[in-house]
Amino acid sequence: MHEAYEIRAGIEEIAGRTAAEVLKGNTGELQKELEAMRVALSTGDLDGCAEHDVNFHKAILQSSGNRNLLRVWEGLVFDVRIRISISKVSKDLPEVVESHQPIVDALRNGRAREASLLLRNHVETFAEYLKKSDSDSGVHRASRKDMEGAKDVQQAFFPPQSFSIPCLSCETFYQPARGIGGDYYDFLSLSGGRWGIAIGDVSGKGIGAALLMASLQASLRAQALHPHSDLTALIGDVNRLVYESSPTAFFASLFYAEYEPATRMLQYVNAGHNPPIILRPQMESCELFHLRAQAVPIGMFVDTQFSATKFQLAKDDILVAYTDGITEAANASGELWGLERLERLLRFCSRIAPNQIVERILAEVSEFANGGPQRDDVTLVVMKVQEGCEI
Repeated sequence: MHEAYEIRAGIEEIAGRTAAEVLKGNTGELQKELEAMRVALSTGDLDGCAEHDVNFHKAILQSSGNRNLLRVWEGLVFDVRIRISISKVSKDLPEVVESHQPIVDALRNGRAREASLLLRNHVETFAEYLKKSDSDSGVHRASRKDMEGAKDVQQAFFPPQSFSIPCLSCETFYQPARGIGGDYYDFLSLSGGRWGIAIGDVSGKGIGAALLMASLQASLRAQALHPHSDLTALIGDVNRLVYESSPTAFFASLFYAEYEPATRMLQYVNAGHNPPIILRPQMESCELFHLRAQAVPIGMFVDTQFSATKFQLAKDDILVAYTDGITEAANASGELWGLERLERLLRFCSRIAPNQIVERILAEVSEFANGGPQRDDVTLVVMKVQEGCEI
């Protein structure tokens, strides 16, 4: 319940910021719902109070015009959660009800930032009141059930294990630090036989990061699956969408590439992500190439300029993409596993299969951490160029 309310706080903060323009001078319905809440409170009608509270907050979400926010709010059944929770905070309910008035005032005067912060504070305060009352084991069982459901939902965001790209053998691994998390990878079948390959890392961990990861994935898919020729404009559009629909402290590193099997050409944009590494077998050694970042992460600034780079792959080349849960795994002394160890391992991996590479990386990281806790989400994507799609 408490993690769900963290998400609600973020959702309503965004909604308040975008609804202010629509509701400026037009908050009569919100004031009407607030007056009804006051009446219900005065007569001890907690169900009525909850009903008008739900109507109040849904009206703001609807006014924001952001259907994704409303869909997530409804998907996490906050209308039910509010009805369940009202009785638990009855002692503090007068303060909860009156905290709606400053929100109405800010929206009526078009003060977007003030309205958004007031909404976040309202939800977070309500959640604090709930914390004081939630002490029985039934609440914790329900919370675990919610978490399991969220894990199932997030798993559906990732490509199925049977997914394949022509002339590439591929192996992936994903393990969140808290059951669900903010790491992300995806494969997209594009027009003209091309394939989109994405890996990203959202700031933060847990349910909040998972929600923002879903927003990033939806934005990228919406743009990439439409016909396009300019990768820089595509990522620029994704950045704008993410920036406009996310809390101010949100950002995400993103590596997005489009691969053409017939020519083995990889064109990519790296927005602040750990550089994927290309392994190229030589006679007695292995050459490494780094697909380095050319811009800051997605969602930091609305007007970020992105640049695209091409890399010509060859048969037997291997691409290793990862998130910093790999390189920043720590041992008991606080020492990080680091990029140097990863590169040293990969130099001896150019002639083995992707699944073996994943196994070796995970085994070495685990041995280095020596049973220490996983501090960050871990994601690996390893792909090897095969014969069959000749140039």
